[in-house]
Amino acid sequence: MIKIEKILFPTDFSSCAKHALKYALDFALERGAKLYILHVIPKLNIPVGTGGLTFPVSKLYDDMEQTAKKNIHHLIPKRFLEKVKVENIIVRGAPFQEIIKAAKKYDVDLITIATHGRTGISHALLGSTAEKVVRTAPCPVLCVKYPEHEFVQP
Repeated sequence: MIKIEKILFPTDFSSCAKHALKYALDFALERGAKLYILHVIPKLNIPVGTGGLTFPVSKLYDDMEQTAKKNIHHLIPKRFLEKVKVENIIVRGAPFQEIIKAAKKYDVDLITIATHGRTGISHALLGSTAEKVVRTAPCPVLCVKYPEHEFVQP
């Protein structure tokens, strides 16, 4: 039998990611696996010397982190929390790089990820996070397609 004791589920809280969460939860329940939920706060590309910028970037990151904590806390329905061990992780950085780092750090056996996130198909044409994860992951990756998502051939 294939060992699946630790599952990493990266999320951007999009509807596609919430659909993929169903698969991660099902595998975790079936295998008695621990579920690591990862949200990556992307680095902001704010040009140095932007005129009139009075809002501190650190405050913006703090706000993003507080929102992420609230969203990640409410992501798993309570009925599953009694049956599945869950660890929530919030980090800053490039999403695909942080997903790979977490997979290695926690020695996960499976990554369950949505094929598309908030950026949708236009970003997928340039190279999606899911594709980069599949190419560089140290473990198997289950990519979950959102059923209502339209795929367009380039």
